[in-house]
Amino acid sequence: MLKERIISPSVKEPAPGMWSNCLKVGNQVFISGMTARQPDGETVLGAEYEQSQVIFQKIKDLVEAAGGSMNNIIKMTIFVTNIANNSAVWKARQEFFEGDFPACTLVEVKSLAKPEILLEIEATAILG
Repeated sequence: MLKERIISPSVKEPAPGMWSNCLKVGNQVFISGMTARQPDGETVLGAEYEQSQVIFQKIKDLVEAAGGSMNNIIKMTIFVTNIANNSAVWKARQEFFEGDFPACTLVEVKSLAKPEILLEIEATAILG
């Protein structure tokens, strides 16, 4: 199995030995849970809609760096700290996808890495 780490200049890489933001294995692309953290480590402040826009842009940047597009994403898992605000996430998602949307799971969790992080999204894509 040939595993390739995909890097986008617009998405900050974690410290060595932590995790990979994006891996390409054959024609499959696996994107780790993305949050609205900026390259300086600070989280974009705002509600779920604003944070979702930042996250979907990061996912777009990574899948494009792997040679694909948002239409190649087949599965997403979205973790939110307040499921009552899920319509804001769906609104942002509609700005990045068209046609058949990916399969998706939305789960409410008690908390994420920092209190100001309201959601985290991971994605899987198949290229070609």
